[in-house]
This record gives sequence, C-alpha cells and structure tokens, in this order.
Amino acid sequence: MRSYRSVFISDVHLGTADCQAEYLLDFLNQVRCETLYLVGDIIDLIAMQRRVHFPDSHQAVIHKLIELAASGTRVVYVPGNHDDFLRRFCGQTIAGIELRYKAIHTTADGRRFMVCHGDQFDQVVRCSPLMLLVGDRAHGILLRLNRWFNAWRRLKGKPYWSLAAWVKSRIGKARTFIRRFELAALTVAEKGNYDGFICGHIHSAGFLRSEDGLYCNDGDWVEHCTALVEQENGTLELLHWSENPNVLAREPDAPHPDVCGDARPVIDALPTAFVEQVNRLVS
Repeated sequence: MRSYRSVFISDVHLGTADCQAEYLLDFLNQVRCETLYLVGDIIDLIAMQRRVHFPDSHQAVIHKLIELAASGTRVVYVPGNHDDFLRRFCGQTIAGIELRYKAIHTTADGRRFMVCHGDQFDQVVRCSPLMLLVGDRAHGILLRLNRWFNAWRRLKGKPYWSLAAWVKSRIGKARTFIRRFELAALTVAEKGNYDGFICGHIHSAGFLRSEDGLYCNDGDWVEHCTALVEQENGTLELLHWSENPNVLAREPDAPHPDVCGDARPVIDALPTAFVEQVNRLVS
C-alpha cells in the first residue's frame, strides 16, 4: 500500500471502450490519501449519448470512489467538459463527494495551487473548427488502434504501452498546442497570485516550471494511465500505473529555459478579463 497526502486524477472517460478502468481500479485499491481530487472528465457523458460502454470494471470504479469518500478520504470532484452536466450541482455534496467548479489546494509546504479541469483554456489556445473536427476523428481512430495494439501485447505477455501517446508526441502541432495550453494555465496562476496550476484535459501529463509558478497536468486514464501525487512533505510527482507502476517525473527545481524572461512566448499576454473570469469562478 502506498500513502500520499493528496492524489489528482482526471480524464478517466468512464462509459467508453478506451477507458483503462482495470488499471485505475488497481491504483485506487493500492493507494491511500487524505484528499482525492477528480479533475474532470471522469464520466464521459458526451460519448455515452452516442454509445454506452459501462462494464463491471467501470461500475467498480464508481463504487470504489464512493467507498473512499465514506471511509474518510476527502473526495473533491471538479467536472470537465465531458461531464459538464455535473457542473450544475457544484457546491453540493453527493454520496460523500464534494462537487466544485474549481478548487484551491494548499500543499504541505504551504504552496497554493488552483485546480480545474482545463477546458477553460480552449478559447485562448483553440484551433479552427475544421482542425478540431479532423483532430477528434483522428484521435478516435488512434485510440482504437491503441486498444487493439495493447490487446495484442497482452496476448504476448507484454505490459501496457501507449501507442497513441507515442504517435502524438511526434506531431509538431500537438506539441505546439500543449505548450500554449501550459503557458495559458501558468499565466492565470501567476496573475491570480497562486504558486501553480493543476489540471488535466489535454491527456498529456507533465510539469512546467516558470520563474513564478508550476504547471502540473495529471494526464489521463485512456492513453497514459497517470496520476499526480503529493508526498507528505508537499513534493509533487507523476506516477504511471499499469503492470509496472513507476514514477514518471518529479517536479522540477529550476524554471524551464524556454519560458524564462524574453524567451517566454506571447501567449503570456492573455486578456485581463479572461484571467479575472477564471480566478473569479474559484470556489
């Protein structure tokens, strides 16, 4: 059993065939924490309007989350764009789980992080509608290939490996989008006088430290099977969890040179009204 002060997971997409529910359930059974943040897109209500895929493993995840809340773990659910319907219940507690539009998390070493899903930044890092349509369709095909590829690997006795993540890491436009997203989140945190930002949404786990803040993305349970965890001393780490759980990364000590001083791209110049809107909605 592994113990952490806080755990952050997002983009589980329960209700879809691509959800890696078995790995997540194993993670939840093997980890203990004081606070568990569900950072959006836990249930994919959008995909379920077209086709529902909700096997026993998906139901078991829901039951486990309710069990954790009942047994003393503080569970905070911050809905995303795929479970946007639940945002109308923010401010309420359902089955012991707190629903919040956004949250503020204070680490053991006193740092304050804004926590939200991250779809709020789509308006400042958006692609054209045509590119989004092409991207969604291509991503769906890529996830199906990923599912078939890993089914073949299991037959061969090999551990999980994300084909989808490998392909996306080699697409220049995807890397550009991710960096713009990271910088938008960092800018909102810095201008809101927070020490950092914790989110999901883009299915790309990672850290990015600037001179004034720390961006953290907890990844997903569709392609990467990752979680962000806080140690008892406040240090943040990214875990990958499948057949061979391991620490993917620890928060960097020094700012990334690409986002320091004059090297920082112009996305830093976010509209003041947008920054105020995101900060105002923190509950």
